Amino acid sequence: MGSWFDTARFGMFVHWGHSSQQGIELSWPLVGGNFALPPCDVPVERYHASAATFDPGSWDPRRLAAKAKRMGMQYAVITAKHHDGYAMYFTKEADYSVEHSPFRRDIVREFVDAMRAEGIHLGLYFSLIDWHHPDYPPFREEDKPYNVFKLPKPTPEQWERYVTFMFAQVRELLTDYGKIDVIWFDGQWERSAERWRAQELAAMIRELQPGILINDRLPGAGGYATPEQFVPAQAPTGRWETCMTMNESWGYNRADTRWKPARQLVHTLCEVAGRGGNLLLNVGPMGDGSLQPEAIKRFDVIGRWMERNGESIVGTVPGLEAWQCYGPSTRRGDSVYVHLLMRPYETVTVRGVRVKKLRNVRTLSDASALDFTTRTGIIESLQADPLGEVTVRVPERCIDEFATVLALEFEPGTMASVN
Repeated sequence: MGSWFDTARFGMFVHWGHSSQQGIELSWPLVGGNFALPPCDVPVERYHASAATFDPGSWDPRRLAAKAKRMGMQYAVITAKHHDGYAMYFTKEADYSVEHSPFRRDIVREFVDAMRAEGIHLGLYFSLIDWHHPDYPPFREEDKPYNVFKLPKPTPEQWERYVTFMFAQVRELLTDYGKIDVIWFDGQWERSAERWRAQELAAMIRELQPGILINDRLPGAGGYATPEQFVPAQAPTGRWETCMTMNESWGYNRADTRWKPARQLVHTLCEVAGRGGNLLLNVGPMGDGSLQPEAIKRFDVIGRWMERNGESIVGTVPGLEAWQCYGPSTRRGDSVYVHLLMRPYETVTVRGVRVKKLRNVRTLSDASALDFTTRTGIIESLQADPLGEVTVRVPERCIDEFATVLALEFEPGTMASVN
């Protein structure tokens, strides 16, 4: 189950909703902001008002899917419903949706169809929270500032109605849109697993979509870890995925100019792949559905780098131990890929490998064959298959502007005993 996820390494996260018209983050401005996001506070009524005018005429899911494909992304996840309760799909359970906007097109369906046409696995984000639903109950201006311990409390009857509603929306998403590979929950912190009926919900999900992956934000029922906005120093146990923004915001925020350099994003991808995780890189379309120029520029850089070096990312497993080379590494069969995130002086050394089985070393970006020498201990050199070190000469002309990748290719079967 989910074996494709184990070596996917790269995916696209799309955070989008009607609030993009206001140039503000999804959901959080209506509750006064979030300490982890750029500050923004708007009145609740004003936040929800842009649902009535949502009409993203420049939305082009096929173009977005083509970008994802070019970047080597293996899966894509879109916000079907964020904390604000606004559904980006046609739901029979509520009127607060894109179906009742001037746009009147099912954004989730168009996204799913476009990504599926490119062979990209599909994920749907769904917040357990609903700050708009009358039975949640809705968040009010007088409830500010947001405090998870002082939220308005539903009556037992309200909560029963809300959970029934929530289950029905999840059922719609997993019934009406074909095969879905990932359901990405969020908002779990506001209630306990028992209150969410997490086990019951997970059972329904797996009945509707056998083989689907559920993230760890459905408490006690999820299957993979989701560290947010950072790469763990040590890989979490089991499947994991880092979700990360290109600036500091998830949704489109016109005031957020703190963009991560493209090189930093490429390096993050290398670091995540070297630890055996996936990078779910976020983009937040603007109010008209188009992407910010800063996002397009970074996508283009990553796409060009992946065209040259994607062999070292997608479909790989973690490579060498940290002591064996200075930088993350991955492996595919008997090829080891060393990612140089700092420029070498003249040479790079890789230690603890079977030097007599090494056949060649090349750069991925331009397929240049590189000169190398090997060394072992005096006595060890007399053995048939000793461990030693490889020193590779890396000419200046072979340095990639964003991250240089060396492929060390060993005889077939050399790496068979490597876990």
